[in-house]
Amino acid sequence: MIARPLAAAALLFASAPVLAQSEQEQLDARYDRALAAGYKAMMLCSAIANAQANGTTRTPESVEQWELTGIQPPLDAIVPDLEYQILHDPAGRQLRSVHVTWAEGNVQPRVATYEEGRGCYAQPLGFTQPWAVAPEDAMPDTRSEFGDQPEIFGGWGSERVGLYLSRKLSVPFEGAFGDSYGVGTRTTAVLVKRGDGVAEQYAAGFNASTPQRTWSVAKSIAATLVGAAVHRGEAEVYASSYLGAGDDDPRRAISIDNALRMASGRYSDTPGNRTDPLYWGGAAVDEVALDWPLIHRPGTTYRYANNDTLAAVQAIEGTFAAHPPAALFEALGMDHTVAETDWQGNYILSSQVWTTARDLAKFGQLYLDDGELLDGTRILPEGWVEYVSAPSGPQPEGAFGYGAGFWLLNKSEGVPPDTFAAFGNRGQYVVIVPSRDVVIVRRGEDPVGARFDIAAFTRDVLASLSE
Repeated sequence: MIARPLAAAALLFASAPVLAQSEQEQLDARYDRALAAGYKAMMLCSAIANAQANGTTRTPESVEQWELTGIQPPLDAIVPDLEYQILHDPAGRQLRSVHVTWAEGNVQPRVATYEEGRGCYAQPLGFTQPWAVAPEDAMPDTRSEFGDQPEIFGGWGSERVGLYLSRKLSVPFEGAFGDSYGVGTRTTAVLVKRGDGVAEQYAAGFNASTPQRTWSVAKSIAATLVGAAVHRGEAEVYASSYLGAGDDDPRRAISIDNALRMASGRYSDTPGNRTDPLYWGGAAVDEVALDWPLIHRPGTTYRYANNDTLAAVQAIEGTFAAHPPAALFEALGMDHTVAETDWQGNYILSSQVWTTARDLAKFGQLYLDDGELLDGTRILPEGWVEYVSAPSGPQPEGAFGYGAGFWLLNKSEGVPPDTFAAFGNRGQYVVIVPSRDVVIVRRGEDPVGARFDIAAFTRDVLASLSE
């Protein structure tokens, strides 16, 4: 009489974890679809609208071919099947938002909204934004004069020197668009600048005005903004980044330098600290990037984390009213670059900048010129190049060292030891070689599992220039 209820109770308790797991799996699957929809909305919005702002075009089909393939699981299996709608202003001249359907029933689509000068930002879940839908044939034809075929040309800087560089670099350039530097990689642009000469080549459908997402190359831009604030006397790298709830919070010991060197000591939930809720989920920087707990003494452990860069940016946030990222871009002549934000206006300078290969070369040139503009105006402190390229913090395992917001090629055979670089997901690279007066830019949309060998490409480019 007693055994039967006990057996039933045991069965109930035994099945509870299975039921809970099933519910959690369903919840995770729904969340993944929401993130995938946000990813698709953001990529379509940013690629198309920022290209329009630069006077060129990207089609939805092009974005689906490049930005929306080869992405990380589980989003890769979800993104292709999500339906979307691109909405324009009533005149049909400017993309205003992208809406992506992700769930059945009375569920609002994921929305990415475009604003001039601000780029696109992911709206929070549940947001809706009505816009009149303009017919596709009302959109102006703003295609670049460079066309859609791969080209090498030296029209920026000295054309004569550029064409000379192009001839010398034909072999590594050809290899970059094939599999010579990584099976399955997909190069969209390569550019080499030495002195007043520039050689560049683009994949079909891309040109000198086509912006792409920088991904983590933005971290090096963030470090540069910190340097500019230091030069103006508005920040100090060894001062607190002011994380934590108050002066008695141990996180107040985390300096800007710790954050730039990925050595804050804070916990991060995934290697590389994916921050999907911020990038694709419509969360804000203040909500998800600044409150992680301390698990190591600051400055003792390397852990690559988007949130560390965002903490460094947060520490100089008060300077942006007078000195926003756009002011730096204007000073450098980076006319086709925009730093995007979350929906509340916080810059996502760990990843979310859209720019061109030429603008990235101008960014690299600033470091070749030791932080001075072409007219001699200093905007970075003396010694800043040495600061960002010094492996003075704890170091990562693997083929590259790390400075302050920049990677180091100090372990790469055949590459000058002073070489440092900005690296970004899907194959974004800006390599700076001060001893050779060279900047190397490679843009790509490499799928997960494929890696472009930037050290080998750098070595081959430098060898070709020496011939």
